Amino acid sequence: MIASQTTSMTALVADIGGTWARFALARRPNDGDAAPTLHAEARVPVAAHASLIAAAQHYLAQRDPALPAPTQAAFAVAGRVDGDTAAMTNHPWRIVAGECREALGLAHVRLLNDFTAQALCLPHLMATDRVPIGGPASASLEAPEWTCAILGPGTGLGVGALLRRSAAPFALASEGGHAAFAPKTARQRALLEHLATRFPRVSYERLVSGTGLSNLHWAVARQSGLAAPPTLAPEQVTAQARAGDALALDTLDVFFEVFGALAGDLVLTFGAWDGVFLSGGLVPLLLEELQAGPFRQAFEAKGRFSEAMARVPVQAVLHSQPGLLGAAALALGGATRHATA
Repeated sequence: MIASQTTSMTALVADIGGTWARFALARRPNDGDAAPTLHAEARVPVAAHASLIAAAQHYLAQRDPALPAPTQAAFAVAGRVDGDTAAMTNHPWRIVAGECREALGLAHVRLLNDFTAQALCLPHLMATDRVPIGGPASASLEAPEWTCAILGPGTGLGVGALLRRSAAPFALASEGGHAAFAPKTARQRALLEHLATRFPRVSYERLVSGTGLSNLHWAVARQSGLAAPPTLAPEQVTAQARAGDALALDTLDVFFEVFGALAGDLVLTFGAWDGVFLSGGLVPLLLEELQAGPFRQAFEAKGRFSEAMARVPVQAVLHSQPGLLGAAALALGGATRHATA
């Protein structure tokens, strides 16, 4: 268990995904209970830089000299964090905290999983940053103790949890997106057989992510009788669905069925009866389909626990940079802790 210690009121924060590295300077307002504020937000493509250090140096070189220089950093990484080292799942960068500290001239550098950062942002969200997805209207984080889950698709699929115990939040890091996909219906079982011809092991991330949309469309087309369907980009799948294409609409149905079933499984796994939060790059882009599709039905379909699941609130996170906000909470939050499963 790691506790952050505030050594400066300004921190360099980053949310590093398989496609983009997002940066900002975070500051803690004079009111110690207020959420950190983000300044000079920018993003750079990870493919354009040889390392996180190079990307951070590029960002800092563009910094307005009127802004204070950071003396510490928190980097949220889409991959497993092992001590002071992080290996990205969908990009070859290997990140070492000590190397970053020395190269960037910082006193402290902390690494955390990207969905640990997403979890840590939850207590700092405004009401306008959250939208309910069926069921109860909202999740309350005001009680002395609670447990929530967070997951969401982007380039990959992130999973985490946030607990409150003895007035302190604890974020639980996870690589649950790489758990093996468990089909729930005959259609899903048939799709798994098609996907197994492409991947030796089919994880949830192979279905519920940006590339997952592409994989699912290919499998749905194969199941419909096309021997060699093209592999569409995720944005092509959603565009075709919105234009009324039957295969693309079926693809989105399966996507939200699997997404909802996994979210419900996490409630059972973590005991997250106080709420589930959906984040990641695809959630705001597919919000209308998420609200209208089969997500909630699949979420609640848990047999003897279906009645209890119907009382669990689910909310979509619409904050523009939840990963940066969560990294800032770790860097500047004082009492925030995180743990690794």
